[in-house]
Amino acid sequence: MEAVLNSKFYITSPIYYVNDIPHIGHAYTTIIVDTLARFARLKGKDVFCLTGTDEHGQKIEQSAKKNGKNPQEYVNEIAQKFKNLWDEFGISYNHFIRTTDDYHIQTAQVAFLKMFEKGDIYKGEYEGNYCVSCESFFTKFQLINEKCCPDCGKEIILLKEESYFFRLSAYSERLLRFYEEHPDFILPTFRRNEVINFIKMGLEDLSITRTTFDWGIKLPQALIDKDPNNAKHVMYVWLDALINYLSALGFCNTLENKMDFWAADYHIVGKDILRFHAIYWPAFLMSLDLPLPHHIAAHGWWTKEGKKMSKSIGNVVNPKEVVDSYGLDCFRYFVLREVPFGQDGDFSQKALIERINSDLSNDLGNLLNRFLGMSAKYFNNHLKVDSTHFKEHYHLELSQVDKVLKSLEGYMDAVQIHRYLEELWTLFGLGNGIIAKKEPWRLAKEGKNEEVAELLVFIANLLIKSALCLSPCMPKSAESILNVFGLKAESQNYQKFILAGELLTQIQCETISALFPKVENVLLENNTQESKAEIEIANPISKEDFQKIQIKIGTIVNAEWLPKSEKLLKLQVDLGEKRTRQILAGIKAYYNPQSLIGKQVCVVANLKPAKLMGELSEGMILAAKDSKGLALISPQDFKDNGSPIS
Repeated sequence: MEAVLNSKFYITSPIYYVNDIPHIGHAYTTIIVDTLARFARLKGKDVFCLTGTDEHGQKIEQSAKKNGKNPQEYVNEIAQKFKNLWDEFGISYNHFIRTTDDYHIQTAQVAFLKMFEKGDIYKGEYEGNYCVSCESFFTKFQLINEKCCPDCGKEIILLKEESYFFRLSAYSERLLRFYEEHPDFILPTFRRNEVINFIKMGLEDLSITRTTFDWGIKLPQALIDKDPNNAKHVMYVWLDALINYLSALGFCNTLENKMDFWAADYHIVGKDILRFHAIYWPAFLMSLDLPLPHHIAAHGWWTKEGKKMSKSIGNVVNPKEVVDSYGLDCFRYFVLREVPFGQDGDFSQKALIERINSDLSNDLGNLLNRFLGMSAKYFNNHLKVDSTHFKEHYHLELSQVDKVLKSLEGYMDAVQIHRYLEELWTLFGLGNGIIAKKEPWRLAKEGKNEEVAELLVFIANLLIKSALCLSPCMPKSAESILNVFGLKAESQNYQKFILAGELLTQIQCETISALFPKVENVLLENNTQESKAEIEIANPISKEDFQKIQIKIGTIVNAEWLPKSEKLLKLQVDLGEKRTRQILAGIKAYYNPQSLIGKQVCVVANLKPAKLMGELSEGMILAAKDSKGLALISPQDFKDNGSPIS
């Protein structure tokens, strides 16, 4: 990996429509944007991160009237709620744009005039099926039951009015050629075909003005001077909104000119607005003779406990309430790790608590606590080892760490942040596993202090490198970990420890309190209005039947692939007995062997041994499986090996 210095990096969230307060979908998008922006800064890039609010359109005009306010008062109030929340969440944006800002209006009018003078905008009359809620027209073939919007399900209206049109149809071939030449323009790449197919069905020219309401940007004065009748037109909200990505950079307005940041590296959007960003926006830019963005990345939607969120049901997730209850970094980790980018995600407090207790508390928190405890107990928080001997003794482990670190940037570039975190977490498994394997408490009793010191120096370097890479995703937690070593999450340290691979062999530690306390119960009241159904128990057993089963806690001390088997991993599990147990587990599709080392699991210990694929299996590891995959069952707190479960 090479350092990237002084290069520009421009990333945007969509501007959020101010018809209601922010929800989990808004927070998810913005956290992704913030994570990518922080990662770029960590690599030494000059970053411009943009977010803001979309404040024009018929829907806003109607909402303002319903709330007894004029449109400007209404949008001022809602826009401030978005800005306040992003500030409270520590979102590292460089500019917060509002489409009612004077400089944005100026840019939108200049852009409209440029496209008009080029011949890409003309006046006509439009009649079509219009969804007020989505601010979009649809053909009769797209409608549900010939009367409802295919996106939101609400009933459309038949709209006929004088309109200006953008010659979108003229850009079909150029768009298709661009997608072919830039196969990673749309991320995830599986969404590329739906955009291409939409174009191949035939693009119609796009109506880009409205005359049936007033709350929007007026046409350029030059066009009104030519024809006073043009004064009744306002710009289509999507033309107005997309232009924000240019107006924030000072394109043809009074702001400082920062167009050296263009073209955008990433526009992060929800899948419901991919078409506008992947088709309309590139066509507008082609008309303006401007370069196209490098990537349009579209994520999925969130449900709650498997159900679509709805105000009427009362199951809309308020991100502020979640953060106030569980902590900002825990929430960030959950939304970034839980869902593969581009797929739909499901929010539940149970899943959030499982991530906190397993990934954050057991894996990362436990590793940090063990390191701090042993550093204080054996060395008074001052570690020093011989550099040459240390590198020789830990050559294999250091190579494993370096291999993981080198893989991370590719996942971030592809906006596969869940994979980035999955790989990063293998390092914590490596750290916990090597502690279990080497048993430093035993080494200390035997007077082998140098070996203990080398182990702790390895763990310290692992934590430093991991915390630097974790900082874009969990900035506060990473900062706390790095504070232990007197370091900060900054580009010079990324260059030093990640890119150059430097190691510390003399370390002074500072103690900190536990980062991720266990969560025992749900902390938010579930307000979903649902009837309680009676529980039917299938195949009931007695308490005596259950007591025949011996389930014990064990630690996986080694894990490897089982040759010739498509499903099985071969595990060595410490159950506190004279020797480890060999257990074959059908989890090959879900776990990398290295990530399992040091992990505590629940084992059926009195299962009759059996031979599988010529290997002896002396127990069964418990796991849970659902539509999202399989997960091993682990205790919430670290327990002694052999502890019974009852």
